[in-house]
Amino acid sequence: MIFDAHADIWTHVAIKRERGHKNIIKNYHLDNFKKGEINGGIFVVWIDPYNEDSKKRTLEIIKSMSVELLENKDILNIIKGCKDIDKAEVEKKLAVLIGIEGLSGIGKDIDLIDTLYLLGFRHASLTWNEENELATGVNGNPNRGLTKYGINAVKRLEKLGMIVDVSHGNEKTFWDICEVTTKPIIASHSNCKALCNVPRNLTDKQLKAIAEKDGVVGINAFRKFVHTNEDKQNIEYLANHIDHMVEVMGIDHVGFGFDFFEYLEEDPGEGFGAKGIENVTKVNNIIEILRTRGYTEEDIEKIKYKNFYRVIKEVMG
Repeated sequence: MIFDAHADIWTHVAIKRERGHKNIIKNYHLDNFKKGEINGGIFVVWIDPYNEDSKKRTLEIIKSMSVELLENKDILNIIKGCKDIDKAEVEKKLAVLIGIEGLSGIGKDIDLIDTLYLLGFRHASLTWNEENELATGVNGNPNRGLTKYGINAVKRLEKLGMIVDVSHGNEKTFWDICEVTTKPIIASHSNCKALCNVPRNLTDKQLKAIAEKDGVVGINAFRKFVHTNEDKQNIEYLANHIDHMVEVMGIDHVGFGFDFFEYLEEDPGEGFGAKGIENVTKVNNIIEILRTRGYTEEDIEKIKYKNFYRVIKEVMG
């Protein structure tokens, strides 16, 4: 059993449905999930934040997502509460937590978070890489973090029992979120800045802060976040990020958030993951490396799914 805390599935569903396709998860993803032994994950709505009308695009993706959900009840179990995690395992369905990567689509209208909640969303990051009405991404002004609307948005997310995700936020946004939140937070798909100094990765201080809030960081397989040297963008160096996180945070705060997105590209080749874990079908390669590095089966189970399941249950209450 493996839980992948970040996949742009709903965006892919929208793209394919707009081209006349149906049953996107069954036809394009399910077999690959089975090969990678992926039993669930956070499937997010992601839009290009520089889209001329982010609210319109968000609604378009949600519409496609809704049709897909109704057509695939036989393989999907949506996590809306703690009991749904166990139910998915019993029924042998994918345990899907519906999320949204960036809230640019709601503007300053915080009440729309309630609407997302009623539609089944249980996860949100406030921004992608951009600045928006709520927060600041890694490409934004480093002196700008959460806005007053962003502070209210974080409080609303926590009140509803939705997971707050800090991946893609800049450092000011990160620390603002840490100050506002009272429950565990996650970085669904980020790596270690100490090993790969790119804006999207996290400093040791940030990693420790997430651990202190009893949160989890999902290791990101995207090769450019593994090492700045192309020759070292491979699965062994990705495993080094796991080692480093475990050393800094402890075994209870590390998980998987692979961020495979080759299905969004016209010509993806084998994929954009680090060599040896280019796409979801090769996820078990990282499991085998962890075994060779002396991780116990209990350690591996925590990284595979138990740590994220713990946070989901704690946040949902």
